[in-house]
Amino acid sequence: MVTALYPGSFDPVTMGHLDVAKRAARLFDRLIVAVYDTPSKSLLFNTEERVSLMRGAVAGVDNIEVRPFTGLVVKTARDVGAATIIRGLRSGPDFEYECQMFFMNRRLEPEVDMVSLMSDQDHTFISSSLLKEVAQLGGDIAGMVPPNVALALAEKFQSPQR
Repeated sequence: MVTALYPGSFDPVTMGHLDVAKRAARLFDRLIVAVYDTPSKSLLFNTEERVSLMRGAVAGVDNIEVRPFTGLVVKTARDVGAATIIRGLRSGPDFEYECQMFFMNRRLEPEVDMVSLMSDQDHTFISSSLLKEVAQLGGDIAGMVPPNVALALAEKFQSPQR
């Protein structure tokens, strides 16, 4: 059984993330979507919420498992028996960043490889950061996030503490 790891902060999961996850699930026997617990960026959703949102988004895809992780991606890959890390690409700058990450990860864990999947062209403009801003300002995000995520965003931005 060939296992792959698809890591990310997924704050929140977008249709681009979902597209990459479903396509990766077709290529590998088992896909673990790993939600990074402590990214170096400001988060809207806590880890438990992000894991729950991703689980809701991939419900019905039998070979996808969602779990949180901390620490190095390559260590997590090794710990779960994944020989491949999945990364999504939207544009040239994504490629440059992922190329650097590949070489660093390769140095740390030579047995773990990386497969990059281009995002569907309908989703190349979507980033979680931009999406959160549009949602906060009341813009229409339909079709850019799964329905469970659209609902969670609406609830977050309607709460009195924001």
